[in-house]
This record gives sequence, structure tokens and C-alpha cells, in this order.
Amino acid sequence: MGSEFLKTRDISQVDTILKDLFEKLYVEPKFDKVSLDHALFRVLSDDIYASINLPPFDRTLRDGFAVKVQDTFNATEENPVTLNLLEVIGAGDVPQKEIKTGYCSEISTGAPIPKGANGVVMIEFSEKEGDKVHLFKTSYPGQFIALKGSDIEKGDLVLKKGTILSPEKIGVLSALGFSKIKVDKKMKVAIISTGNELLSAEKQLEYGKIYDVNSLALHAALKTYGTNPVIKGIVPDEYEVLKNTIKNSLNDFDLIITSGGTSAGAGDVLRLVLDDLGKVMVHGITMKPGKPTIIGEIDHKLIVGLPGNPSAALIVLDVLLAPHLKSYSGLTDKASSKINLPLSTRFHSARGRIQYVLIKVVDNKVHPILKDSGAINALVEADGYITIPKNVELIAEGTNVDVILFDDFSINLS
Repeated sequence: MGSEFLKTRDISQVDTILKDLFEKLYVEPKFDKVSLDHALFRVLSDDIYASINLPPFDRTLRDGFAVKVQDTFNATEENPVTLNLLEVIGAGDVPQKEIKTGYCSEISTGAPIPKGANGVVMIEFSEKEGDKVHLFKTSYPGQFIALKGSDIEKGDLVLKKGTILSPEKIGVLSALGFSKIKVDKKMKVAIISTGNELLSAEKQLEYGKIYDVNSLALHAALKTYGTNPVIKGIVPDEYEVLKNTIKNSLNDFDLIITSGGTSAGAGDVLRLVLDDLGKVMVHGITMKPGKPTIIGEIDHKLIVGLPGNPSAALIVLDVLLAPHLKSYSGLTDKASSKINLPLSTRFHSARGRIQYVLIKVVDNKVHPILKDSGAINALVEADGYITIPKNVELIAEGTNVDVILFDDFSINLS
């Protein structure tokens, strides 16, 4: 391999290439059927219509006595109405007796309203004496009765396709009797960290080595984009090892993401693997950080090689891949919603390529973090990032800029 990148591409060209690849490679029906206990934050594939009425029967909203309301007219504490008690109806019971003039039934909240009753007198306004009930308040038709279908009527559109299943939405589905639900499929993503210098966290740190940051950082980010990521581990910068790891992952994963090993250095081998097993569409993007990003295809699977620097890898993932991954899984791209705040100091940018700058927000001002993209402390301080267009060399102090906050990203943790 030569010492130079393939022709670097503008980020808009790369976005078009990725859009075309997603449309070409991932066209099969993309939905799963999952049980409700595994549906949290999944995205509905279909509109949901009620197959039953809610409530499914007329039910009482209070503990008390089911009555014919005309029997309670003019009832007061000084002049109570006395009715005969027919039965006691608990929640889940089936009423056995019809309410006729002069009679009532004791009833618990949620229990079915017996035939003949058209109102409920709360237990606080009553006194029971044997099989006699003294009522101290007048009822009116429909009082404390939830009619069948008054909440949700059978056939109603309840939840629309594309709805994210938050806890309360799962409660609605439970109330309607659903045990399983059709949701948008999650793309299965393999994460491979490359580099002879990398160690996993459970190993003793050695001189010249560093702990692998990207596997877990990318895994966490990919979950927020609605994917099902799997960490495949650390692979050395060796052609055969990386080639075999990627080949062995093709059948089980929809997308393979590597980090490290993407620059034009002699020790970087992903480009060689892609040339051998498939084809390279992009190697080099006019963006900072992220210029050495590689995008290729092997056996109808997308392969993306991210930079090794952690903040660079995370920014490229969020800028280039997140919109497509979220779209695939049905999520709304919340990262497009921004806050607008003034810059705390003037900022110089390199003309000719778009730049993404980590920032922290202090006192409602944007403070650029002027550290190398490989600096871990930059991630400690960062609240998000700003985008500097490629034709801008200087942004003056006090200029309002759009900020994408890391904690504003879509969350999808099922």
C-alpha cells in the first residue's frame, strides 16, 4: 500500500455514499417480535389499534354502594335514605343480583357495576347496619362509573408506528392484552479495536501499553443509536489476524466497526484487508478529527474503520453513522436538536475541511477544549461539540454557535 490516502472526499459526499450503502445493503424486512418485558425503548413497527374496550365493562371508580340514583334523591345527613343490601361485589367478582328499586350492592373500586345500577354513593357518605344501608348523599346518573370503552374504545388507534416504547407506553400495551409486540429490528454491530499497544482493562498495565478505550465507548454510543453492539475484542496490527477476525464476523453481524489502523502508516492493515476481501469506497474525509476514516464493503456488509483517538472515533461515529443507524432502528435523530450559545473566546480553524470541536458549557457560554483528540481528559471535560464549516477560519468571541450535547442523544437501552 502506498503512503497516501485515496482521494479525500467531502463529508457531504461521504454521507451520500453511506445513504446509498444502507439502502442497498439493508433492504430486508427489518422487524422483530419481542415480549413486552424486552420492549423498553424499542420502536413500534406498526400502528397499534385497540382490540378490546378499556375498561372492558362498566366499573366503579370508588368504594361505595351501587344504586338506582332515583332512590337517593333528597338524601342528607339529617334525613338519610335507607336501602336493602343485596350483595358485596369485590374487584374481579361478577355481580349476581340486579339492582331494583329500594336495593343496593356494596362495591369495591374497579368492580363491575351490577345490572340496574346507574350511580355509586361513596362509602364515606353511608352507614351499614346489618342488611340495611343508610345513605347521606344524593347520587346522580353516571356518578363514579367508568363506562365500557370510555377510556379506549375497541378499534381506536392507540400508538402510532415509530413510537418509542417508554415505560408508560408498555403499560398501555399491557392494559390492551398484548404479550408480544412488533418492533423495528436492531442492527447487530461488531466492534473491533486494533493496535499492538492496546490492553483490556482486566490485564496489568505494561510499559508502552495503554488500556483500550474505544471498545466500551463505542459500545455505549452504539446502544444509544438503537443498535445491538457486541465487543469482539482487541486485534493486533497484523494482516492475517484482522482479516480472519473480520471474515469470521461477517455472517453474524450487519455492520463491522473497527477503530485504529486507518491512517496511511505502514503498520495499518485495514485498507489491505478491505482491498483483499472486498472494496474501499472511502479512505480519507475532509474533516477534523476523522480524516483517516475508511468505509468499505465485504460480502454485502458495511465495514467502517474509525480513527484510534477516542474523541475522534466518537465524533466520526456520531456525525457520519448515527443518523443512518437511528433511521434503520426507527429512532428520531435527537442529535439534530441543538442549543445555541455564545462562544467564550475567539476560535481559529483550518480552512478547507469541516472541524468538530469538543466543548464544555460554563455560565451559558461555549468553551472550546483545546486538546489533542487523543487526550482522555478532553472526554472528561466535554459536554458536547460544535461544528466549524470548512470555509470558516475564525469565529469571533461572543458569536452564537450550535452545540450538540452528549447527554441529549437518543437513549435506547433495551
